[in-house]
Amino acid sequence: MQKSKLWTKDFLAVSLTSFFVFVIFYMLTVTLPLFATDELHASKQSLGLIVTIFLVSGIVFRPLAGKWMTTLGQKKVLLIGVFIFLIGSILYMNIHSLSALLLLLRVLHGIGFGMSTTATGAIVANVIPEQRKGEGMGYYATFMNLAMVVGPFVGLTLTNTLGHTAVFTVAVVSSVLAVLCSLVLRVPEVQASSATNEIQPAKGLAAFFEYRSLPISVAGLVVAFSYASVISFVSIYAKEMGFTQASSFFFVVYAVCLLASRPFTGKWFDQYGENSVVYPSILSLAIGIFLLSQATTSWVFLLAGALIGLGFGTITSSFQSIAVKKASPHRRGVATATFFVFFDSGMGLGSFLLGILSTAAGYKGMYVFCSIVALLAIAAYLVLHGRKSQKQRIISQNESLGK
Repeated sequence: MQKSKLWTKDFLAVSLTSFFVFVIFYMLTVTLPLFATDELHASKQSLGLIVTIFLVSGIVFRPLAGKWMTTLGQKKVLLIGVFIFLIGSILYMNIHSLSALLLLLRVLHGIGFGMSTTATGAIVANVIPEQRKGEGMGYYATFMNLAMVVGPFVGLTLTNTLGHTAVFTVAVVSSVLAVLCSLVLRVPEVQASSATNEIQPAKGLAAFFEYRSLPISVAGLVVAFSYASVISFVSIYAKEMGFTQASSFFFVVYAVCLLASRPFTGKWFDQYGENSVVYPSILSLAIGIFLLSQATTSWVFLLAGALIGLGFGTITSSFQSIAVKKASPHRRGVATATFFVFFDSGMGLGSFLLGILSTAAGYKGMYVFCSIVALLAIAAYLVLHGRKSQKQRIISQNESLGK
């Protein structure tokens, strides 16, 4: 039996849209604090606000975007989001002082980010063939993971060579490319027509959150909390430990191991079930974070990056696949929003609380703690989804044997 085609024009278009948006996100995340310090003479407290207000506005608008997709359609919400994101990217060129204007711009950019990334996550779930959902979501997540490597590398390189204006120029160009990819994308707008035919349309919180996706989203929050220690503090930790040269290769190793595993993990997800992929991935993440706490050489430091990339990259795509599979087709936008609200909240909460913990216990102590949190994510996944998934798989196998 021939497999349905995965690498279609629409799959590439939505994946590239996500890539360009996330490149800008990661590029500005690492360079805006430098811009605010060097050019705007911002205080440390202001730097935290510049990052936090972006994440908060994105989190707030994710469930709204999920609801709007059931009425306006996925592509319209995506186009609105990427155009807002483009406008925000252009306006950075006109910021010359630290004022309320910059904070309002960060809110605007966060809204565009939240809407566009929620829409792409929902659209790709409808573009991927059902029997290749795990594999397809894995490759889609790879584009986001690559952006996490490309964005900081390009941003810091441009900052050190050509200056901040070059960074903002690249952000505008990437935003234009995201818009162009969105325009050529064809989306099966099943959710708009389905929503209008429902006997009782979702009301109250159900219009903004997909309850069936909540369990895996909570498990995702726990994973994101532990991973926040890596994305927020690994560069500072590397400098403290004397791994400055190796730190530039940390996310490169991360990306290489992720890409090498992607052709296998997605197929295993579809063939053998999500548990066969999720449990080893969380364990890989936990071991990788623990190795960070014990690293005394660059090789151990980079090995930690390899295990973290292998684990976290697979977990995010698997959890997102589970979240959208739980929802009916016209609710996939809401399911995607639900997952990312919890995931982003775990990342933001982790960055804040772990910053306090690192001050009290040091970075080594913080990483030991986060490796334990990652292990607890195994228990959270088992209770919230894993056991039920295993039972359903056994029932399905018995039914197929009975036939």
